[in-house]
Amino acid sequence: TSVVTGGRKVESGSLVIAPPGAGRTSWMRRLGDTTTAFASGWMMVRGRRRQRSVDRGFVLSDHVDWPQLMETVRLSGAQRVLPTHGNTEVVSRWLTEQGLEATPLPTRFNATPEDDEE
Repeated sequence: TSVVTGGRKVESGSLVIAPPGAGRTSWMRRLGDTTTAFASGWMMVRGRRRQRSVDRGFVLSDHVDWPQLMETVRLSGAQRVLPTHGNTEVVSRWLTEQGLEATPLPTRFNATPEDDEE
């Protein structure tokens, strides 16, 4: 099965990476039955996953340098990347030059409290 959100088709079993502010929104509810996770350097802190009310926590800071970020994209095996935060045009252009499909994804979500924590 699939669902269309933001004009894009999302297949069942897909990995959707969204900003923290997307949680518990109508946009997320359209995805149906989901398992949630949160990636942050703060996941190193005991009890943080429970505090965020997520199923899984991954220790991965969003404050990384360029090589770390690009290595993470490479290791993910993604063929399509939709940057939503920061220098999305630059990231998209570089990833496209590397042979990936990459386009900035406009979002109404901006900075979150977690942005200030790390």
